[in-house]
Amino acid sequence: MNDTRFDTKIAVAVRDDLQPWQRLNVTAFLVSGIAAAHPELVGQPYADADANGYLPLLGQPVVVLEADAATLRAARGRAVGRGLDTALFTAEMFSTGHDGANRAAVAAVAADDLDVVGLAVHGPRNPVDKVLKGARAHP
Repeated sequence: MNDTRFDTKIAVAVRDDLQPWQRLNVTAFLVSGIAAAHPELVGQPYADADANGYLPLLGQPVVVLEADAATLRAARGRAVGRGLDTALFTAEMFSTGHDGANRAAVAAVAADDLDVVGLAVHGPRNPVDKVLKGARAHP
């Protein structure tokens, strides 16, 4: 058992009314945002006993949670208000086909009106926990 305690936390919260494929898709996109913004969180490449190489992964666990729309909307506001690194996925992004269209979909909506379906937050443990208050462990 590993009892390593990290100073920071990565947490993803997805909306509880999404289809399973949407939850997985949103989680993957959001975690990629955290990894892109913090390359120091990425570990070393892997190799198996036959010397096949594999890509590096994040070096700390990712907590995956679920929440209703109101909880996610509030969490987005708290995360931004606290200045935490935040990745966002909105419902409109399901209907776009590329990164530029995703950014345009988010830019077209005022912050308080965003239809948040997923949120990833990275920062010190306690502030991350406070931001995601009301979210529960993903089943």
